[in-house]
Amino acid sequence: QVQLNESGGGSVQAGGSLRLSCASSGGTPFFNFVSWYRQTAGAQREVVATLTLTGRTIYADSVKGRFTISGDIFKTVALEMNDLKSEDTAVYYCAAGIHLNNSPRYWGQGTQVTVSS
Repeated sequence: QVQLNESGGGSVQAGGSLRLSCASSGGTPFFNFVSWYRQTAGAQREVVATLTLTGRTIYADSVKGRFTISGDIFKTVALEMNDLKSEDTAVYYCAAGIHLNNSPRYWGQGTQVTVSS
């Protein structure tokens, strides 16, 4: 069974930076992309950035120019977050799946990111 483990969350002041990592382990990796999602209390989970097997990157408009996703989807995928804003505060989840139009099959447990103004 594939497991995804996030690390790197924490607290930072507005304008600061954080780097999240998602490590894949266990089982035979059978997915074509890894995405970072985030969720705040009472809100739906939203996709922030995606890295595909072919190296394509996709970003939500709200993070374009500030966040960068990179790595090897079968090993470790990082999310570099710069110029953080208070609205970036959320629990961030790593997820992996096969088809971009479908919900990811595998999810991590989440890591808290708190940005104070």
